[in-house]
Amino acid sequence: MEQFKNVTVVKAANVYFDGKVTSRTVLFADGSKKTLGIMLPGDYEFGTDAAEVMEILAGELQVLLPNQKEWSTYNGGTTFHVPANSRFKVKVLTVADYCCSYGER
Repeated sequence: MEQFKNVTVVKAANVYFDGKVTSRTVLFADGSKKTLGIMLPGDYEFGTDAAEVMEILAGELQVLLPNQKEWSTYNGGTTFHVPANSRFKVKVLTVADYCCSYGER
């Protein structure tokens, strides 16, 4: 899906790691939520409440998912899943454009 229709966008940005990771929240009529964002090159660690599906739209990054010992590389057009109530690490190699869907497995 290249665009979302009939949504509400929260004006205030979500800003993390001194502005190196930012996103905007998109709310859907069915109650679901996504964020659209950009990650600048760097190393980050995130925590989840709900399960997440991270769709990488552009860029390159490496991810260390919970209970994994090896880093995996993701490029534009790829997706990875993060379980609820967990932590994961990200090494952004080139500016990454992403869409995160919440509560999905």
